[in-house]
Amino acid sequence: MRVRLKGLNTVRKRLADGSTVTYRYAWKGGPRLDGEPGTPEFLASYHAAVASRRPQTRGVLLSLMQGYQASEDFRSGLSEQTRADYVRQIRIIESEFADFPIAALADKRARAEFLEWRDRLAQRSRRQADYAWTVLARILSWSVKRGLIEVNPCEKGGRLYRGTRAEKVWSAADEAAFLAKAPPHLHLALILALWTGQRQGDLLRLTWHAYDGARIRLQQSKTGARVVIPVGTPLKAALDAAERHPTVLATMEGKAWTSDGFHASWRKACAKAGVTGVTFNDLRGTAVTRLALAGCTEAEIATITGHALRDVRSILDAHYLNRDPALAESAIRKLEARTKVPN
Repeated sequence: MRVRLKGLNTVRKRLADGSTVTYRYAWKGGPRLDGEPGTPEFLASYHAAVASRRPQTRGVLLSLMQGYQASEDFRSGLSEQTRADYVRQIRIIESEFADFPIAALADKRARAEFLEWRDRLAQRSRRQADYAWTVLARILSWSVKRGLIEVNPCEKGGRLYRGTRAEKVWSAADEAAFLAKAPPHLHLALILALWTGQRQGDLLRLTWHAYDGARIRLQQSKTGARVVIPVGTPLKAALDAAERHPTVLATMEGKAWTSDGFHASWRKACAKAGVTGVTFNDLRGTAVTRLALAGCTEAEIATITGHALRDVRSILDAHYLNRDPALAESAIRKLEARTKVPN
């Protein structure tokens, strides 16, 4: 049986006596192979060369990273976008710790080494440094549960980034400026986010089958929660006027957005409109805020946005509403309405 060997490099040379000889190498620049093609000696020589080239992962941290990525925890337990984000962070970890001995994880000095690495990453971005640390900690936690290692030196590492989105709510002026200056094909994205409170990834994947003219039905990729959202009049008008492409939100060419493509286009549109300090992700919190200002209960908000009830309460308490002056106005007007003014 003829076997096709990947990467095989054949070189013919003319000798001093005028004869021609053929040399075969495992790959270009690789070791020369013994024997004639098809013989056991030749195959053994080829496989030995390939084996020597393949990195040995057993006993080093790279094997744990590869095992995690092959596990159901990674393949089925995370959304597609989260998996892509994790892979980017794993590459960063590999560049530094691929050959880190697994046996050394139990050494108390290992934690200090990982912390120093995070500190170096933080010089460029504290948030990304925290993300890389979180991914590494998760891989090591998975390894502990599988019995592959005994301790997780990255457990309870804390955070370097202390930023908050407390004041990052889209104002009515931001919305008006965006609709006035941004490209028309992005208008629906703004309105859809404000009237549904859904995540960017779920909105980019939304198809027209999810909209029946009165409601939008979707399953959130991050939590698996199923939500049924009644469509308000402004959103209905925008949806009914939109062109029907395979996805509700589409590029100018009618194609589905990629996450990176949408992010780049949205950023440029905000710059053109003069909208600063807020991102597309802030529209989710803005939707929660506007629903609360409209008098919606926490349970009503959770039904629309898909948040857990405790998460709605946390958002309203810690991130958005305590910064919105309209709440104070609303509270005083309600108090005035219930207070009997003396004659």
